[in-house]
Amino acid sequence: MGSKTMLFLLASFLVLTTRATYAEVLVPAPAHSPVKAPVPAQVPVKAPATIPPVKPPVLPAPPVNEPPTKPPPRTRIECIPLCVERCKLHSRKRLCLRACMTCCDRCKCVPPGTYGNREQCGKCYTDMTTHGGKFKCP
Repeated sequence: MGSKTMLFLLASFLVLTTRATYAEVLVPAPAHSPVKAPVPAQVPVKAPATIPPVKPPVLPAPPVNEPPTKPPPRTRIECIPLCVERCKLHSRKRLCLRACMTCCDRCKCVPPGTYGNREQCGKCYTDMTTHGGKFKCP
């Protein structure tokens, strides 16, 4: 019984002291007026002497590395070298050549390079699709 009483008194003492310190913490400290930073002295800035603008030298336009435009292929035989060049890096060359020959024969055009540039051949080349809805022309 004595130990319970001692424990109760100790707990009560801790609660009272904790509340007192907690109340002290909640009391706001007196507010101080903010200290203003000193204003730096203004140094007069001298205007630079007028310098005439320097114009860059005019260089001639660099030559464009475009091959001369070839006339569009008129026959299926004229499509062969164009399609061979177009499909030379393709992983399935025979399939690419077959599709390219069909597109060249119908649209009378093969885009330059081994990939891309399809828009240079117009709507016929870009809009031709397979039965699965994929683009036919490489």
